[in-house]
Amino acid sequence: MAEEKNKSVKKDRGQWFREMRSELKKVVWPTPDKVAKNTGTVLLYSAVFGAFVWVFDGVAALFIKTLLEVFG
Repeated sequence: MAEEKNKSVKKDRGQWFREMRSELKKVVWPTPDKVAKNTGTVLLYSAVFGAFVWVFDGVAALFIKTLLEVFG
């Protein structure tokens, strides 16, 4: 009984790998130019968002410091 189960597990793994390989052949992979363009876009937007958070943090810290000076 254990041998039957072991055979079915090996068969299932083999089938899974064949199906995975078949699905990966269907994928339309991006060109290197497209990958470079998308990477540049992500880096640019990350820098812009980071700068926005940095400025907002500075303004919020200044606001809180001012409130503590006035009411503290």
